[in-house]
Amino acid sequence: MQYRRSRREGGTYFFTVVTYNRQQLFDTPEMVELLRESFRTVKQRHPFTIDAIVVLPDHLHCLWTLPKGDANFSTRWRLIKSEFSRHCPEKYKQPCSLARYKKQEQAIWQRRFWEHLIRDENDFVCHVEYIHHNPAKHGLVQNPYDWPYSSIHLFRRP
Repeated sequence: MQYRRSRREGGTYFFTVVTYNRQQLFDTPEMVELLRESFRTVKQRHPFTIDAIVVLPDHLHCLWTLPKGDANFSTRWRLIKSEFSRHCPEKYKQPCSLARYKKQEQAIWQRRFWEHLIRDENDFVCHVEYIHHNPAKHGLVQNPYDWPYSSIHLFRRP
């Protein structure tokens, strides 16, 4: 079965990106900063707007808006993952499954990511709320404002 992604130039997308084997990769401020730096590096050459984001220990959710005339979010994710992986300490790199092991690859990320094209303003608001409340949903905090790696702090104060 061929997986088909929905693409709209200048579109807004919701993404979920997961670490390999749900490794607790983003459990220190240093690793979250490495991820931020990877985003900054890629955004310099391939601009996009991060409308909302949350980074949890083993995955992240975000909303991006791409520039007009551009629908290439896959390249951006490939570059972000690659940039992060290049600078990631060896202790976080795991041996891959048999198929990837033959190439002597080490994994940090799941190979794929989940994306959803935002349809309208209501869909946008629902996904922003989902992103911001995800740390509480996973039991990491009781109040979403207590999670430090979230754009909720840019939206409103409790």
